[in-house]
Amino acid sequence: MRTRHKPNVQVARDPEGVARGAVELFLSAARDAIRSSGRFHVAISGGHTPKRFFELLAATPDARSLAWENVHLFWVDERYVPPDSPHSNYKLAADTFLGKMGIPPDNVHRIPTEHKDINAAARAYERTIRTVFALQNKARPEFDLITLGMGADGHTGSLFPNSRAAFDADDLACAVHIPGDKLSRVTLTPSVLLAARRLVVLVCGREKAQTLRNVLRGEPDEVKYPIHVLWPALGKIIWLVDRDAAGAMQWLHGNPQLREVRTERLSRD
Repeated sequence: MRTRHKPNVQVARDPEGVARGAVELFLSAARDAIRSSGRFHVAISGGHTPKRFFELLAATPDARSLAWENVHLFWVDERYVPPDSPHSNYKLAADTFLGKMGIPPDNVHRIPTEHKDINAAARAYERTIRTVFALQNKARPEFDLITLGMGADGHTGSLFPNSRAAFDADDLACAVHIPGDKLSRVTLTPSVLLAARRLVVLVCGREKAQTLRNVLRGEPDEVKYPIHVLWPALGKIIWLVDRDAAGAMQWLHGNPQLREVRTERLSRD
């Protein structure tokens, strides 16, 4: 799989800079969507990296003054646990910003993990997406923004190495069973991610530096690095990474297929 686009990599000084950059990108996408269509459809991810992003959303005056009544919030993926579980991506968002923003409860579309059957939960989530977006037949939703992360193994959402979910072309959401992992998951499928108008990938930590290098330099390999499923949409992705994840960035400067984007705003204390 080849693409004419070059990765748009923005390097922040530290995880705090990544979180600030994510807030700015979130607000920009939200304002543009609300201005053009009256609604902002966004899907967020969980995990350690976005926690500070969520906290800053709640603390930033411009974010608090956003027209949250026009925001429809979804999740990229969710562990199959109750919504009050400490492992829940929904709970992370609820604890950090949801209750402070005035978003109507009907606009919060969490993955329904209360279903006894995980496949039923995935189907129910797909029905919700189809209803909110008023989709017909096999149409895909066009999220205004999807925020993602990347694991040290190259996974994104709950699309893991050697997982069938990375190749699910039929569903909007599917169940994921991970060998050796007690927590099954529900995730959006690649076609949904690819249909988004904007994608932001947040990557922090030295432990991800080699994987990031391999992902951005190597030929796409969706089996080994499922984040490569995004390559058809590479021109819509902003990679927002900290210096530890970027390493010293020598590999970036020396590769004509890549470019580094630094902004004073992202690096500011």
